Amino acid sequence: MRSLSIFTMLLLSALSAAAQINESSSLPEIEFSQLSQRDPNPLGEKALAIQPEQWKHAETEHFIYHFAHGYVATPVSVEAEFHYRVIAKELEREQPPGDIKSHIYIFERPEEWQQFQSYGNLEKWTGGIHSEGSLFIKRDPAYKFSGNLLGHEIVHLVMHRFYTSGIPRWLDEGLAQYISKDAHASYQRARGYLSKPHSEAIAPNEFMPLCLLFGFTTYPSSEKVHPFYNESERLVRFLAETDKPSFLKLLDALARHQPFETALTQFYPANFANVRALEEKFRGYALKDFGTTLQQASNP
Repeated sequence: MRSLSIFTMLLLSALSAAAQINESSSLPEIEFSQLSQRDPNPLGEKALAIQPEQWKHAETEHFIYHFAHGYVATPVSVEAEFHYRVIAKELEREQPPGDIKSHIYIFERPEEWQQFQSYGNLEKWTGGIHSEGSLFIKRDPAYKFSGNLLGHEIVHLVMHRFYTSGIPRWLDEGLAQYISKDAHASYQRARGYLSKPHSEAIAPNEFMPLCLLFGFTTYPSSEKVHPFYNESERLVRFLAETDKPSFLKLLDALARHQPFETALTQFYPANFANVRALEEKFRGYALKDFGTTLQQASNP
C-alpha cells in the first residue's frame, strides 16, 4: 500500500502542475514539411488523405499532433505530455536513447472518423486506437470529455516506446487501464473534486482463469471485451499493490518474452509459489465487492 500512496502523491503533484497550464492558448502550428519526424505508419497517410486541406500540425517534446482546430488539440497535448511524465516516473524508466516522437491524429467529425475506421478495417466500437506507435482518436469539440479514454490510449503510446519488443495483451491493456484510471482520479482531486480510481469488480460468472486471460494475443469477442479489460486491470493492480518493485521486474521480464510462471516465481517467491497460487489469491481480489453498495458507490 505504501507504493500506491507514493504513486498517488506523484500524480497529484504532476497534475497540479499540469492544471496550471493555460489550455486556452492554442498549440503553435508548424508546416507539415517542417515537422521534425514523419510517421512511418501507413495508417497515418490514410488519415491525412481524409479532407487533406483541413489538417494542421504541431509538436511538443514527445509527440507530434495532426488536427483541425488548435482549441481541440491543445488540451490533448497537455494530457499527452502529462501522461508521458507520469508513466516514466511510475515505471522508473528514462527516456529511451534515440527516442522517436509519437504521432497523434485527432478527428473531430463523426463521418470522417467512420471513413477512417473503414480505411483501417477498425472495429466500429472503437473511439480511438493505438497502432504501431501512432494514436488515432475522435474528439467532438461540442462534447466535454471526461473519463480515462484519452489517457488509456496515451499509455499505450508510451508503453510502445519503452517496450519496443511488445508486452502481452493482458498486461498492455491492464497497465493502460490501471495508470489512466489513477491519473484521471488524481486529476479530478487536483481540481477539488472528490474522486478515486474506479477498479471494477468482476462478476463470478465472468471471471477468466489466468491461463485463458494470458492466452489472448488479439482482442476477444465483443461479449468478452469488457470482462477482459476489467480483469486485466484488476490483475495489474493486484500485482503492483502486492509488491511494486517485484511488479516492475516482472514487467521487464515479460517484455523480454520470459514465460509468465518463470518470472512470477523469480520475482514473487514469497507471495506465489506458482500461477495456480496466484489465481487462488487473485480471484478473491477480483470479485471483491461485486454487486454490493460499495461497488455501486464507486461507479463514476
